[in-house]
Amino acid sequence: MAGRSAAEYRIEDLAHASGATVRTIRAYQDRGLLPTPERRGRANVYRDTHLARLRQIADLLDRGYTLASIKELLEAWDAGRGLGGILGLVAEVHGPWTDEQADRITRAELNTRFGGSPDDEAVAEAVELGVLERIPGRDDEFLVPSPQELAVAVELYAAGVPLSAISGHLRELRGQVEQIASRFLEFMTEHVFARYLGHRPPTDSDAAEAAAMVRRLRPLAQQTVDAELARAMRTFATRHLQHHLGSDTPLASDASIPMTRQVDLPPETIRSVEGLVGPENVSAFVAAAAEREVQSRTLDVLVSSTGEVEHITQSG
Repeated sequence: MAGRSAAEYRIEDLAHASGATVRTIRAYQDRGLLPTPERRGRANVYRDTHLARLRQIADLLDRGYTLASIKELLEAWDAGRGLGGILGLVAEVHGPWTDEQADRITRAELNTRFGGSPDDEAVAEAVELGVLERIPGRDDEFLVPSPQELAVAVELYAAGVPLSAISGHLRELRGQVEQIASRFLEFMTEHVFARYLGHRPPTDSDAAEAAAMVRRLRPLAQQTVDAELARAMRTFATRHLQHHLGSDTPLASDASIPMTRQVDLPPETIRSVEGLVGPENVSAFVAAAAEREVQSRTLDVLVSSTGEVEHITQSG
């Protein structure tokens, strides 16, 4: 029994099957992302390999890769280097970074949770922030990527916080958290992943090891932020309460809660310190200098007191 012949496509058929436009397919050919099609007379003939390649490109684009990076990956594949590890690394990084499951909520339920009255402006802002996602064909229902985040908004609103203030705070918080995430990734790349990503693209085995490392280290970012946030919240909540109670006496004798006070320094002093240690280290330098001065004066007092005792003893 003869086997079924491989599928053949005209460029228009390939565009329809892949979801790409004819113009995009031609652009990919010009950039070397697609194998050269077979020429028959005046027409190009494409096969399933071209369709598979277009789907690979679309998937990598959806994951945030540039066409230049995709070309490097595909060239490695064409040269006989496996992409299993690389695609596994892509899937590991692009996959969910939380165990939280998305949920759905109807517009009626949303209105009930936020006071009972429709607020189209607030809903539009929630969609813009990604707290809600519209579901095609369902105007009365939304996807909730993070039910926990929505629950926080509900509690804040119930406590009297306006929706506009909640949205503004989320925007500010998101910017700060993105800075933390960026710094954590820089730190991990420098100290952990640099050895895996030295090749462009990385070898298949290095990519597979890096994917396994991502799985191991993924929880560390959240655990670190959770621990530091808990520490900072305790410190600042205690200090804030003390301030509003109008007392200079600490509410607890816990030495782990640092006491701080704003001190104004002359501008020329600040500029001099910046010149010595850089703007980012001014606070640490001033604190260290103050601590050193306190220790020095304490030693002077102790030495002076000891001298007086010796003098009295000798006189006696």
